Amino acid sequence: MALEVGGKSIETTENGHLVNLEDWTEEVGAAIAKQEGIEMTDKHWDVIKYLRDEHFNNAGNEPNERTILKDMAKLWGDKPTSKTMYTMFPLMPSKQGRKIAGLPQSTRKGGY
Repeated sequence: MALEVGGKSIETTENGHLVNLEDWTEEVGAAIAKQEGIEMTDKHWDVIKYLRDEHFNNAGNEPNERTILKDMAKLWGDKPTSKTMYTMFPLMPSKQGRKIAGLPQSTRKGGY
């Protein structure tokens, strides 16, 4: 499969994850989010940047839902609920977020 962004063809897996992590840009992330039916807000981008930071600067860490909630509460100054996060990322914040962030498909099972 391929994703067309800015006149460039970006190779993806059959599940829509990027084949080459280096191909990711915010424009690519926005295109993936659009395919997922998600309209990105600043809070969406906070989650995406957080997931990318955890992956690249913390040995490939894949935070679970609870950890994402706690860390976003610190960043946003108020604690989001699971309902809020699943409204933002209906197919699971940690998994759908990773896809939009251009990261490999999650190897974790379950949300917590």
